[in-house]
Amino acid sequence: MSVAVQGATGKGSRERDQRPGLLERLKRSYAKHWYAYAMIAPVVLVLGVLVFYPLVQGIWLTLTDANSLNVARKIGVNEIPASYQYVGFHNYADILWGPGSYDRFWSHFVWTIAWTVVCVCLHYTLGLGLAVLLNKKLRGRAAYRMLLILPWAVPTFVTVFSWRLMLSDGGVVNTMLSALHLPEPGWLTDPWAQKAAAILVNTWAGVPFMMISLLGGLQAIPAELYEAAEMDGATRWQQFRHITLPGLRSVSSTVVLLGVIWTFNQFNVIFLLFGKGAPDAQLLVTWAYRLAFGQIPQDFAQSASYGVILLSILIVFTAFYRRWLARNEQANG
Repeated sequence: MSVAVQGATGKGSRERDQRPGLLERLKRSYAKHWYAYAMIAPVVLVLGVLVFYPLVQGIWLTLTDANSLNVARKIGVNEIPASYQYVGFHNYADILWGPGSYDRFWSHFVWTIAWTVVCVCLHYTLGLGLAVLLNKKLRGRAAYRMLLILPWAVPTFVTVFSWRLMLSDGGVVNTMLSALHLPEPGWLTDPWAQKAAAILVNTWAGVPFMMISLLGGLQAIPAELYEAAEMDGATRWQQFRHITLPGLRSVSSTVVLLGVIWTFNQFNVIFLLFGKGAPDAQLLVTWAYRLAFGQIPQDFAQSASYGVILLSILIVFTAFYRRWLARNEQANG
């Protein structure tokens, strides 16, 4: 028995000794998959230049007190070297619990969360309703699809500027409200009306994407399931609940995640609709832009810190969201 154990132990140790090192394994992998490495090399290079380097540089800026007065700059023929200093995590501490942190961060954080939840819920609900209607046999269905895709196909700045014109004091929206003897909010001046206007415009621009994505998912559900359910006496609501929603689970999980990420970082709608005004309607991403480019001196360190905080929030949300989806898949499987 002991001889067998010693022989097995000796054999295992020899196998470990004979295992090639990391460099040798890399050489073998390159010799075997050199073509794959050659194909992905341009993509890795582009990502490194356009994503990884700016990300690392931005993280470094968060650890300094860099602003427009102490970064390296050139005035005429004179080159002024950078004089900013390393401050550690001071920027994060100042943003999260420093003086005035509620007005500078937490109020915008709460509004960003509320904005994201409301917009994504509206996007999904309206998109699903329109997708269900367009999945039916309707006369002129192709024309309806084209019309409903237009808000998504039109460039964002055209859409937002059009809504800004319609939401102005003498615009179409207030004219219609006046004709109906309803209150005429200051869509571009009143803080609460500004938030409602931003949600309205973003919903208009975001619903078509949800509609098209969910329509594709609906068309992938076998029609035989509905026929069998109808023969069993299932109502339309029961068919929707037990066939449509489960059939859209994979598509829904993807588009909701994308919707949360895009809406959370939505810059165009807020910036183009209000410009530098509407401080109460500023999201975290637009507030970070204002710190870096909308004030004097420009606070690059604080702005970069906001960006890292935004990225961290989205990473944590994505991790929990994927874990929740996996748990539900196991429970339903």
